[in-house]
This record gives sequence, structure tokens and C-alpha cells, in this order.
Amino acid sequence: MSTGLADNIRRFRRAAGLSQEGLAAKSHLSLSTVRKVEQGGRVSMDTLAALARALDVSTAALFASEAPEPTIGAEDEANRRGMAEMRRALMPPVGLFAPLSEPGEAGEPRAVLRGVQDGHALYQADRYTSVARALPSLLRSSEAAVATLEGVEQQQAMIARAHALLLTGKYLTQVRHYDMAYFALAEAIRLARETCQTQLAATGVVGMGWLLLRQDRFDESEQLASQTAADIEPRISRATAAELAVWGELWLRVAAAARRNNRQDVADHARRMAATAGGALGREHTEFPAHWSAFGPATAEAKAVEDLALIGDHRGVLRRADDGPLSPKAAKSLGRLSPNNWNRHRLDVASAYVSLGSHQDAMDELISLRETADTWIVHQPMARRVMADILRTRKRTLTADMRQMAAHLGVAG
Repeated sequence: MSTGLADNIRRFRRAAGLSQEGLAAKSHLSLSTVRKVEQGGRVSMDTLAALARALDVSTAALFASEAPEPTIGAEDEANRRGMAEMRRALMPPVGLFAPLSEPGEAGEPRAVLRGVQDGHALYQADRYTSVARALPSLLRSSEAAVATLEGVEQQQAMIARAHALLLTGKYLTQVRHYDMAYFALAEAIRLARETCQTQLAATGVVGMGWLLLRQDRFDESEQLASQTAADIEPRISRATAAELAVWGELWLRVAAAARRNNRQDVADHARRMAATAGGALGREHTEFPAHWSAFGPATAEAKAVEDLALIGDHRGVLRRADDGPLSPKAAKSLGRLSPNNWNRHRLDVASAYVSLGSHQDAMDELISLRETADTWIVHQPMARRVMADILRTRKRTLTADMRQMAAHLGVAG
């Protein structure tokens, strides 16, 4: 954690007239955690959110601008080299008159869209290496199509390229290459707007909101999603399922950002709006490419349970984790969560278990996730935090499963 962040927390604590012991009690954290924070140690976003609530400030108010820490090492170099082709295809050098793009063969818009659909299926199956290999050619062929076609065909090519860029931005956000993801999403939104594809542009805003959320840009994520939700608010009695789904997802972004930013009233309102959209749909909507994820009553409930996890209501998480719209019985009538939303929900459950001392139950959740989403789980800091908490708090000897999971996630015991 940065020293500027530590200084800010100390300053807000003193302004509130609190000692370290007082802040620990008010935030329901240990004194050692508060001391670690003020000494510049690494802490989770959940901890920072708890401190912000106790200090009655937004989480974003705690952040400070500082020079980043160096990230030099073999892993960083390997990641940079592994993304070289993607970077060349997405962000070519720019000269005085035109980008110095590598020549690509123009693809028919329909072929590009088929490639995007295939790539999205690979993404949903957590086959990230396959997605990474497919995207550069999609980007080049769609760029060449926009440059060479004219009239209506060029408009179709621009729409197809917007889809290719949305997939690129979604993938890059998932694997945490945020600057490249921003470039892809911003360009996708621009192309969708230029071709009057409002629904597609709003889908890009959903992705942008997720990206901003992952960058801890809570104010911007909330404002962007809230404004866009207002801009596209449908008349529920006439809205298509895809329109309701995108509108509901935007409210999920508002709620997630506001909750993490200690804006409880805004988050509660956004959750109610998302629930309204989910109720109007009646079941999970998953018709790609009209909608790029899954949204419905089960998704709205899963994200409400995520709120309980964020405020440390671990028993509440477990009480609602498999109940109501999230119950196996409800899945038959309402539909299932998307793989990513389901996996994230089960990480909340695992975190609740370990916080309550149920190590084996937490391990069962992690093992199940590794069996069904092996690639996905290694990209999740929350999975590493859960595993680290197990290693830190377990009194007895670690089981073989615990040792293997720790090694798989790269968590040192």
C-alpha cells in the first residue's frame, strides 16, 4: 500500500478524534490491522471500505497519487511478451498521417461477428489462451474491413469491429491489462455511437463500468453507469429483454461502485432498480450478442449477497447463498447465473466460511471452483485472499488439498 494512503487514513482518523484502538473498534477490525494500514502495509479493498465507513468518508477519499512501485521480474516480463501481438493489433504506432498497422486481410462483417461469437464462447469456457490467440486476427481483419469497404458495408464493418473490440476489452479486463482494455472499450463505444447502435454502446459502458470498478475508480464508475442508465431507461411494459438486461446491469455497476465507496443510500437504490429490471425479465437473459452476459432475478440476488460480503455479514451470506432465487429449485424456473457470476458468488461463500472458521467448507468451495473454472480462479485476488486466510488462521496441520490449492494459487504459507 502507498504511504500516501496510509497518511490519509491517519489524517482522517485524527480529524475524527479516534485513536487507533477506537478506529479498530468502530470499523470492526483488529488493532493490528489498523496499525498495519497506517504503517503502509498491503491491505484488501474490503478493509479500506470498512475503514471508510468508520471514518464516514468515501473510500475514494482515502486514495492518494504517488509514483507506482516497480514491477520488475520474470513474471512481469513474461506477461509483457505474451501480450505483444495483442498490443500490436490493438494499439499500433501512430505517425503523422495514419497508424502504422500491420496489414490485415479485410474480413466480411458476418465472418467477424461469427469470430466474435466463437471467441465469446471460449471466454465463457475460461479458455483464455485460445481467446488471446484469436483476438489479434479479428482485430486486424475488422480494421481492414472498415478501411476498405464503403457505404452500408462499411457501416456493417464498423458494427462488427465494435463487437470485436468489446470482446477484447472484456477479456483484457478479466486478465487485468487495464490500459489496453480501456482503449478497446472506448473505441468500441465510439464506433457503436457513430453507427447509432445505442444498445451496443450501452453494453460497452457496462464493460467500462466494470473496468473502472477494478481500478478503484468508484466515483467515475458510479457516475458513468448512473447517467447511462438514465439515458437508456426503458418503458418496462414495452422494453425488449435485451434492453431490460443492459439497463439492469448498469444499475448493478452503480450499486457495486457506491457500496465500495461507502455510499449506502445510492447502493440501496441501485439494488432496488436492478431488482425491478430482474423482476420484469422474470428469468436470466443470456441471448448473445443482444446481451453480453447474463442478467435476471438470480443475478440481482447474487450481487445483493455480494453486498453482505462487503460489509462483513458472513452469516447473512451463508443464509442467502443457496436460498430464494439462488436455490437449485429456482434455477429451473429462473435460469442459472453466468459462469463468472456464479464463480464470484461462490468465492463470497468461501470467504464467509473462512471468516467463521469453517476451513473445510471454504476449501470445498475452492476445490469445486478449481474443478470447473481452473483458469478463472488463478486470476482472482479474492481466491488468493481466502487461501491466505486459511493458511493464517488454521491451527491444525494443513491438509494435502490445502497445500495443493495454495501452490496452485501462488500463496505462500
